[in-house]
Amino acid sequence: MERNRVSYLLVVLLLCQITGFGQSTRKFLVLLRDKTNSPYSISRPEQFLSPRSILRRQKQNISILERDLPVNPAYVSQLQQAGAKIWFTSRWLNAVLVEATDATIATVQRLPIVKGLEFGRSLANARASADKQTYSSKTVSSVSNTNDSPLDYGNSQMQITQLGADKMHQQGYHGEGMLIGVLDAGFLNGNKVGFLKPLFDEKRVLATYDFVKKETSVYEDDSHGLSCLSAIAATADKQLYGTAYKASFVLIRTEDAATEKQIEEANWVLGAEYADSIGVDVISSSLGYTQFDDATTSYTYQNMDGKTALSTRGAQIATETGMVVVVAAGNEGSSAWRYLSAPSDAASVLAIGAVNQTGVRASFSSFGPSADGRVKPDLAARGQGTIVGSPGGQIVSGNGTSFATPLVAGLAAGFWQAHPALTAAQVTDALRQSGSQFGSPDDQLGYGIPNFERASVLAESYGQLLVYPNPFSDAQPLGVQWGEITPNTPLDATLTNTAGRVIWQNRYTSAGLTAFTLPYLNLSAGLYIMTLVSGDKKRTVKLVKQ
Repeated sequence: MERNRVSYLLVVLLLCQITGFGQSTRKFLVLLRDKTNSPYSISRPEQFLSPRSILRRQKQNISILERDLPVNPAYVSQLQQAGAKIWFTSRWLNAVLVEATDATIATVQRLPIVKGLEFGRSLANARASADKQTYSSKTVSSVSNTNDSPLDYGNSQMQITQLGADKMHQQGYHGEGMLIGVLDAGFLNGNKVGFLKPLFDEKRVLATYDFVKKETSVYEDDSHGLSCLSAIAATADKQLYGTAYKASFVLIRTEDAATEKQIEEANWVLGAEYADSIGVDVISSSLGYTQFDDATTSYTYQNMDGKTALSTRGAQIATETGMVVVVAAGNEGSSAWRYLSAPSDAASVLAIGAVNQTGVRASFSSFGPSADGRVKPDLAARGQGTIVGSPGGQIVSGNGTSFATPLVAGLAAGFWQAHPALTAAQVTDALRQSGSQFGSPDDQLGYGIPNFERASVLAESYGQLLVYPNPFSDAQPLGVQWGEITPNTPLDATLTNTAGRVIWQNRYTSAGLTAFTLPYLNLSAGLYIMTLVSGDKKRTVKLVKQ
């Protein structure tokens, strides 16, 4: 009997070797060489972007680029024919997330269309798959009440007033017409809890997607995203009001709370692309990446340079499509790591630190600066004793930059609602400059705690001349917008040092908004003078290069 059993096992093993059955599959992010002969065109963005996404770009004078084009379907077919299972494609990275055995991925890498693998290796073990992703074309109501009486915020009073969001609400701005994308680990019972009932009754959740399980449902996984969402969207009188509780939302799961692998960074980029395609205005993400389960794949502080981590690169691109991206700086302030996490090191995102109700830094809040010396975190909000909602429907308190982040994301949405002519870059810049310590930023709270009214004062000047960010860096180049200039009128820009020597000059003419970005000039840190002349108008601005 025992001999027959052994013989049977040998036969099974032989069959496994012959058929390949039993070989483990893993996920790989396959980078493609180009988008040649794509059936998609930048002149027909409606093929791959929603009307709302296209309009967001148009309003901000942002061009559709080749990186916005979907991956060439013919290339995807070649990967399938090589034996790879397709999970998702990434427009921005020109990449395909596949599931494959080591033997299959070796075949894939030999294809002429393949440039290589992200990180040169697998990202994680594969999980079960399900539905195809889609985006919603539902419209977002923009009705607001400009004669609001004061709300009873209950225990959430301090986190609201600390940001001046109470004044924002009193002026009638609660996020109406704004679309916020929340990227997190799950929204457990989000469609059942009472404090989010108005959100679902009014059908303001326009889309959901789970990039971990490849399905549309996001309400049965981790509760972290639910609590974060509550800080923006909750309506619980005398207990908790979110900072933009009348906004609309896209809920996206990118994080597997049970693991910490770089596949979650790939998911983050895919989630941000999804948000972009739907037309999201503001991304709120309380996720961060430093150390992974496989220590050999972990980042170092030197990698927090705004250009290395996968999620960081995705977050930077997200800002360049015209979205305001708000991310948590991290909770490592008391740990050996100590510093911020990806993607908060991206130059154009708002990285959020944590303070208590009196504005003092929470001990766990991660430190900056970025590895290349930029001010990080950018801003701070209440992250110690933050009032949030739980999956059981209770209103509770919690700690973490995770909860400070959605407070600022809601502030950004309401502020942008109040000043709809601003660009995402201007919203980001105004919130930075509204910080309580903008004149003396540090590596603990950055520019400090933002404020709606201070930011609104700055917004009033943006119709004239905006030069941002100032200070600027190579990682965060200088942008100039001059709203007083008539279209098709030449603008002469000159940059000099303090000794008067001309460093750079150029002439611009635009049929629309007169705007340009300072090219890379390899400038040393210090003070510079920019002179702008257009017809009889002349402006001089002092600039600081970090």
